[in-house]
Amino acid sequence: MKIAIVTDSNSGIFERQARKMGVHVVPMPFSINGEWLYEGVQLTAPDFYKAQAAGAEITTSMPSPADVTGLWEKLLADHDELVYIPMTSGLSGSCAAATALAQDYDGRVQVVDNKRISLTQLQSVLDAKRLVKRGLTAAQVKAQLEQHALDSSIYITCSDLKYLKKGGRITPAAAAIGTVLNIKPVLQIQGEKIDAYAKVRGMHQAVEKMLDAICDDITGRFNGMNLHIGTAYSGDPEMGKKWQKYVQTRLPRCRVHSAPLSLSIACHTGPGAVGVACFYYEK
Repeated sequence: MKIAIVTDSNSGIFERQARKMGVHVVPMPFSINGEWLYEGVQLTAPDFYKAQAAGAEITTSMPSPADVTGLWEKLLADHDELVYIPMTSGLSGSCAAATALAQDYDGRVQVVDNKRISLTQLQSVLDAKRLVKRGLTAAQVKAQLEQHALDSSIYITCSDLKYLKKGGRITPAAAAIGTVLNIKPVLQIQGEKIDAYAKVRGMHQAVEKMLDAICDDITGRFNGMNLHIGTAYSGDPEMGKKWQKYVQTRLPRCRVHSAPLSLSIACHTGPGAVGVACFYYEK
C-alpha cells in the first residue's frame, strides 16, 4: 500500500525539510498584531522572536479544516491511506478537530494522538516512516505510535518570566517576585499539558534540576526502552548548540539530538528557554 505521512509544523518540520524526508506538513497559523501568518511559510523563527521582543500581540490557532482536508485530498488522489500526526491533544484542539474530519474518509485517514510536540513529535514522524516501510497499514501505524504515547518526557526552563505572565501561565505578582528573587520555573510535558515541575534559584540550578529529572526518567520508568535524548531551545541557535554540548558532556553515553522549540511553546517561554527530553523510538 502507498501511505502518506503528514504532520504539522509543531514538529519543527517545514516544507523544504518535509520534501527531503518524503513527508508532508500542515503549517500552523500565528496572528502577529492581527496579521495571520503561516509558520515556515511567511513566518520564520527570527521574524517571530523579533516580533515577540518588540511586544507584539501573538496568538496561535488551529489549522483551518480547509487547509487540513485540502492537503489530505490532494495526497489521497495518489495514495491508498494517510497517517496524520498533529501536536498533542493536551495542548491544542487541532487533534480532536482532525479526528472528527477523518470520519468522512472511510478509514483512509488515521489521526494519531501520541501526545507529542516539538522534537518528540518529529521522532513520531520518523517512527511512522519506519513502520510504513515494514509494511504496516495506516491503522497499525496509529496503534503502534499511540501504544507509546506516554513514553516521552520533556523539561523546560526559561530565562524571563514575563512571557509566562503574558500567556497567563503565572500571575503578575508571582512574576514580579520571581524576577526579584531570580526564581526560575522548571516546566514539564508528560504527554499532555505544560505543568509546573519545580522552582529554583537561578538558571544554573534550573538546568541541573532538569538534568537530574531526565536521568531519573532514563533509569526509572523508561529503563530498558529504546530511548533518544534531545535538547531544545528558543531564540539564538548558538545558545542551542552550547546547550546541546553541555547536555552531551553530562550524558556521555548517549547521543544527544538538538532542535528548536516549537513556536507554539516559545509563545509562552519567550527566547532564551532551554529544554531536555527523552523519548521512545522505533528501531
